[in-house]
Amino acid sequence: MEENQSYTAKDFATDQDVRWCPGCGDYSILKQVQTVMPDLGLPREDIVFISGIGCSSRFPYYMNTYGMHSIHGRATSVATGLKAARPELSVWIVTGDGDGLSIGGNHLIHLLRRNLDVNILLFNNEIYGLTKGQYSPTSPEGQVTKSSPMGAIDHPFNPLALAMGSDASFIARTADRDPLHQREMLKRSHQHKGASFLEIYQNCNVFNDGAFEMMTDKKGKPFHTLYLEHGKPLVFANGEKGIILDGLQPKVVEIGTDYSESDLWIHDEHDGMKAYILTRMFDNPADGLPRPFGVIYSADRPTYEDLMEGQIAAAQEIKGEGDLDELIAGRNTWVVE
Repeated sequence: MEENQSYTAKDFATDQDVRWCPGCGDYSILKQVQTVMPDLGLPREDIVFISGIGCSSRFPYYMNTYGMHSIHGRATSVATGLKAARPELSVWIVTGDGDGLSIGGNHLIHLLRRNLDVNILLFNNEIYGLTKGQYSPTSPEGQVTKSSPMGAIDHPFNPLALAMGSDASFIARTADRDPLHQREMLKRSHQHKGASFLEIYQNCNVFNDGAFEMMTDKKGKPFHTLYLEHGKPLVFANGEKGIILDGLQPKVVEIGTDYSESDLWIHDEHDGMKAYILTRMFDNPADGLPRPFGVIYSADRPTYEDLMEGQIAAAQEIKGEGDLDELIAGRNTWVVE
């Protein structure tokens, strides 16, 4: 970046026609990402967006940065290679619940456990959109789709619980219809040193419209969403309700005579045990628990590329820089008569 170079959101937009269905939640996500990019203070040539296959995977075409539209489920593999070779780059992986959790699921969990310093944006619309409406790894049981006409019998993945089980060092959730919160989570993802996993609820208005309506509708949102803030009590329903821990079981209580905010569960981003409980909240809607949004877990852990560079430096100190031609030739030779 040239000295004193400054960008606007328009500098990150390309001349390509954005080809998503009218009303798709992807438009909002694209807008918020383009809005946040200038605030990161990075030159465009140091930013890379990598995607797999799916509606979300058109993303690199619309970002005026470097990028790659790769193959199904393998954006994580491409990003791993790039980050290992060019650790100074800001690498963003854009994927969906099908691309990232089905064919790409194995690659995703290994990237998370390795903790490369990349940002994963998983657009979750609980459906396959690009291939026209089959059920996905996050579709709820019983959902009727083109590939499950009698209702899906697969038990769905919980993306945040999966990330937690993979020892991800940063886990968060936001929604396409909450632009301010979305921008905040994008910035937090970027600021984290390590693999950040941001699940974004994204409405597919053609094949799964209203999947998250209870959490985005103005009337229902206060009662079904819980916005997390580090060091703050878990309060929702316009301050009328809160959450306590009864052993390891979260429980909704009324704030008033019997309970005050000082009695409630205080959110700690660095508490892994409580973070896992948060990822499982709302598994059973009958419990009346809201769904958490925000940073659920954040931990400091060495990144893969830093550890790898350390090993390379240690090997060079012991053996010298080495010679590639000599390495390829090998030490064993023989003569064919």
